[in-house]
Amino acid sequence: MSHATSNRDSAGVGLIAVLAILALPAHATEYEPQRTAWGSPDLQGVWDFRTLTPLERPPDLAGKEDFSAAVRELYNSDNRGDDRDIFDVERAYNAVWLDVGTEVDEDLRTSLIVDPPDGRLPAITEAAKAPDGAGTPRARDMFSSAKVMASPETFRPSDPESLGLSERCLVGFNAGPPLSPNVYNNMLRIVQTPDHVVLVTEMIHDARIVPMDGSPHLPAEIRRWSGDSRGHWEGDTLVVDTTNFTDKTAAFQLPYNPENDPVEGPVGSGLHLHLTERFTLIAEDRLRYEYTIDDPTTFVQPFTVALTLRGTEDRMYEFACHEGNYSLPAILRGARLLEREESGS
Repeated sequence: MSHATSNRDSAGVGLIAVLAILALPAHATEYEPQRTAWGSPDLQGVWDFRTLTPLERPPDLAGKEDFSAAVRELYNSDNRGDDRDIFDVERAYNAVWLDVGTEVDEDLRTSLIVDPPDGRLPAITEAAKAPDGAGTPRARDMFSSAKVMASPETFRPSDPESLGLSERCLVGFNAGPPLSPNVYNNMLRIVQTPDHVVLVTEMIHDARIVPMDGSPHLPAEIRRWSGDSRGHWEGDTLVVDTTNFTDKTAAFQLPYNPENDPVEGPVGSGLHLHLTERFTLIAEDRLRYEYTIDDPTTFVQPFTVALTLRGTEDRMYEFACHEGNYSLPAILRGARLLEREESGS
């Protein structure tokens, strides 16, 4: 099935369409989806999950669940709002190179977090805030911002393994799981067979194969970068249950938010993470995506995020990170040069 849609560069959904969607209940259970030859809702196609809606409700919108229908844009991606020199290199891209979209989510909520009701992330446990240590690894090596960009004056990577997993193009960014809108490559392809669903992300070009045969999760001692997923149908909703994450990755990637939390970047350990995702067609070219993060070692309570994925005829492109990752040897060479300068040799 092809989900015909707006182009990536489209100005977005008109006000009439937005109001029509707002008239539907949150899960739009009235919609009768097209079905595969074996009777399951047909989710196949390419889906775009760009949105300007922030993960957390901004502090100045506390108590306000919805934007007015006139709100079309939350921020300009070329107006970064800070002057920290440390991010000059990482933020050298101007808006023309970014692909964050032009609109807030169609439900007009002021946050992607729908539970807790205040639209804010739950508090982080003290264990997750603690330095790396036995039993509570923070997986701070997952993202470059945790090392290279956070401490360029002192961090001297000794080998590729001391660099972040994203810098090494292994996992990270918005590839998930869960899906998390980011600055580009916000595309997902879904492929279905009677016994499996395959979730292919444009970022990292990762393919997550989800058995639908009722088989149990892998034994606890077997761990995977993206966890062990098992799927089933609850009515017309695809539910994907994922456990068995590795402790080498974080439980969650916190967005940069200087106003409300001194902790940013990856927090916790994936070792105890339980992720539940739900995919529900609410229109021919609209897919509601919800996920719940449950990790009591990282957050004091579970939280749930929801966003609308838009069907698209656009092509997904290979994110050939490894093939062009000349920055990795450059970072290592730079570290050796700095060490020689510091030693006077």
